[in-house]
Amino acid sequence: MFKMIQAPALAAVVTASLAAQRAMPPGLGRGHDIFASACASCHGLDGRGGERAPNIAQAPAVRRLSDRQLTHIISEGVTGTGMPAFHSIGATGIAAVVKYLRVLEGRGQPSVLPGNPTRGHALFFGRAACASCHMIAGQGGFLAADLSLYARDHSAGQIREAILNPGRSAEPHPEHVLVTMADGTEYDGLIRNQDNFSIQLQTVDGTYHFLNRAQVALLKYQTTPLMPANYATTLNSTEINDIVAYLIAAAESSKVEAVSEHEQ
Repeated sequence: MFKMIQAPALAAVVTASLAAQRAMPPGLGRGHDIFASACASCHGLDGRGGERAPNIAQAPAVRRLSDRQLTHIISEGVTGTGMPAFHSIGATGIAAVVKYLRVLEGRGQPSVLPGNPTRGHALFFGRAACASCHMIAGQGGFLAADLSLYARDHSAGQIREAILNPGRSAEPHPEHVLVTMADGTEYDGLIRNQDNFSIQLQTVDGTYHFLNRAQVALLKYQTTPLMPANYATTLNSTEINDIVAYLIAAAESSKVEAVSEHEQ
């Protein structure tokens, strides 16, 4: 009975495997082959783990890792665990495995740019003034989140929605407050740190202020984010798409940089 069931089951597995290979996007073959020979014995062919190693296709902790971090782990291994170093497969081989792992995670397909990233770069650092608060690849402001890898975990539609409707974003916002001091001075900004005696506030121009609580007359928490909510009127749809394209391209370029640094 067992042998009669085993053959059809094996055939089904082989058929599914061949179908998956036929459906695989171009350029992923090498990553698939290396993963199958070096990784699957512990992590499983689908990356979802086994008796000897964890699920690396669905685990949030793994999905949050950048390509740079994954490259380092694969190359150097993890001390104190069963994860060995695979630097012998070379930088390009490791890059292929990282790319294939992103496909197993369900987010490794090449991104289709909705606009022109060059024009988006000019808008980001120019008229749209995104860089006054946000940073990309070490350039820009630091009042708000670093967006270098933002597009890695957000679709073009989600990025567009975050630009047009920042108040609806599911992203956590720092504590935005309006502080009025006893002498009438007002500070509009984000609380970076506070205790019973002081408030460390960063105003919209990026300046840090250390305020004595004893001199604070009024502290009012704001319900709206600092990000402007009028981009739908100050920018047209083409310009919005160009900024989205720039963010996607910036996230993609970070992958190239991670591989290049590893090859040095």
